[in-house]
Amino acid sequence: MSSTKNHVIRLKPGADLRASIQQYVNDHHIKAGWMVTCSGSLTDYNIRMANQPGGTTGSGHFEIVALSGTLSVNGSHLHISISDSTGATIGGHLLEGCKVYTTAEIVMQSDGDLLFKREKDGSTPWEELQIENLKP
Repeated sequence: MSSTKNHVIRLKPGADLRASIQQYVNDHHIKAGWMVTCSGSLTDYNIRMANQPGGTTGSGHFEIVALSGTLSVNGSHLHISISDSTGATIGGHLLEGCKVYTTAEIVMQSDGDLLFKREKDGSTPWEELQIENLKP
């Protein structure tokens, strides 16, 4: 029997995309999950680009063209790509401050047999994903 569970939510205008996803993860005690898909739009973004210390922000109207990553009560790691009205696309680490414009339709999955943690393991200076199988 599979221990994979589907989670489907819709965020309404004004919701903070990252904070809302993490709140759902925390409320549902998701210990090992991943983003399947997200369709929607933003009015404001806050994205940390590769190898940068802080986020880049902007306001306007943007389509969410991709959202991916791992989810856990022990720390989530999400990347987003958004495009503007000309199709110009940017992406990076999803930070709090991304405000939903019309909707964010989100599908996630989780596996109760796994545990995701974020810990320094010496391979990089950052806390990286550590995976524990809870079922022998």
